[in-house]
Amino acid sequence: MRRREFIAGLGSAAAWAVVARAQRSKIPVIGYLNVGSLDLTRDLVAAVHHGLSSAGYVEGRNLAIEYRWAEYRSDRLSVLADDLVRRQVAVIFAVPHSAAVAAKAATKSIPIVFAVGSDPVENGLVASLNRPSGNLTGISILNVAVTAKRLELLREVVPTASSFALLANPTDRVDDEKEAQVAARALGVRLLVLNASDQSHFEAAFTSVVQERAGGLVVGTHPLFANHSDHLVALAARHAVPTVYTFREAASAGGLMSYGTDHLDAYRQAGVYLGRILNGEKPADLPVQFVTRIELVINMKTAKALGLMFPTGLLVRADEVIE
Repeated sequence: MRRREFIAGLGSAAAWAVVARAQRSKIPVIGYLNVGSLDLTRDLVAAVHHGLSSAGYVEGRNLAIEYRWAEYRSDRLSVLADDLVRRQVAVIFAVPHSAAVAAKAATKSIPIVFAVGSDPVENGLVASLNRPSGNLTGISILNVAVTAKRLELLREVVPTASSFALLANPTDRVDDEKEAQVAARALGVRLLVLNASDQSHFEAAFTSVVQERAGGLVVGTHPLFANHSDHLVALAARHAVPTVYTFREAASAGGLMSYGTDHLDAYRQAGVYLGRILNGEKPADLPVQFVTRIELVINMKTAKALGLMFPTGLLVRADEVIE
């Protein structure tokens, strides 16, 4: 990677100077490998910093971080991971699953902390949750595991619909489609799978939902969708498509409802693990942590705009109802 690109990835020339000083003074350097972009994940970066601070590490003081952003191009992850390995960083933080896979392929010696939305054992990242073995451990957000529940919730809101749609990223689909298909069969409805590997594909996906007369849309768990939730919410409103999202930020921004875990807490926990590894602990001795608290957020203003009535039982189960 050219020096100009590296500086841009960190956000400023000052960040490059910090890393240069780190290499001279031997303070630890973390490699931050993310499939997304800095501009849309600043809150998540801040959560990692918060976790690191609990272990006594502050970027620019006694820690340096080399950031690598794939800008939602999964095909770049292997090259970026290899670059971090060549720079001999002390530990790599990789998110999501595709980044963790790239990091694992790049090194068997540098510790890796991941944050993924699926089961890391089923997806081959670690051998065991309690004893990960090897050089990987991390945080499982388990958002994929409740993809089926999102479809079930949407069916409760639109009970007469015979078909629904799932928005998935074909470059890193993980198990979103499998979970949704299981739920669709159980509910006796047809599932239309729509692909979007870039923000420019969103409009066509919503057009397909309308043309196929799907009763609603389940947005997949890929970071592309979380980081562009405002765009998805705007399209759902424009096309009048009942839509359920993974993260509460979407419901707060005007989405119909969200059902998922607290991803900020997941990134904070990952920061804690990064700090513990920098302090000498081994990934193999750190059990994979699960973020298990699931929140249901309902936006009643959006429901009224769509002409939808939420069942009383669903409203009672909600953790938050936005009026």
